[in-house]
Amino acid sequence: MDKQRVILASASPRRRQLLSYITPSFEVIPSGIEEEISGPPGNAVKKLAADKALDIAKSNPDALVIGADTVVVLGKTVLGKPADGADAARMLRLLSGRTHKVYTGVAVAFRGRVHTLCRMTRVRFDVMSEREITQYVGTGEPLDKAGAYGIQGFGGKFIRRIRGDYFNVMGLPVNALYKMLKRIKADIRL
Repeated sequence: MDKQRVILASASPRRRQLLSYITPSFEVIPSGIEEEISGPPGNAVKKLAADKALDIAKSNPDALVIGADTVVVLGKTVLGKPADGADAARMLRLLSGRTHKVYTGVAVAFRGRVHTLCRMTRVRFDVMSEREITQYVGTGEPLDKAGAYGIQGFGGKFIRRIRGDYFNVMGLPVNALYKMLKRIKADIRL
């Protein structure tokens, strides 16, 4: 019997890496869904993840499609991906020396149903100097990431502590997704 065809509805290289920890066999077909956050962040990322999964599932009804979305929230301010280097520096100034929350929503479109989950991780930044912010933005790393930092890259040196799932901060809560796939009895290649 053939294993279930799996599609990741994301262009993120980090999500691709993290999904490979669950299954080595999947395709990548990025969704064209516009990323707009409205409402409570946990609900918003689950809805966006579901929209992305359903967007790709429409033309691939035989596949198990995984969508995901991540936002960084500081107080009541939602930080998505920065528009440019100046916006990234602005976000990093806000995060400097403070604790924020990272929400990742995941959706799995499978056999005509959509299963969703959301995980939240608290992240505490050290205080960053203007020089550190400028140098970090200059690496280019912050420009394609929610909250303008990569915990798994150069940005990791500014993280004092986290409470929750490290992989969630990278963009895909591996353990939670794996448990969901087992629960819905997805026959994927391990």
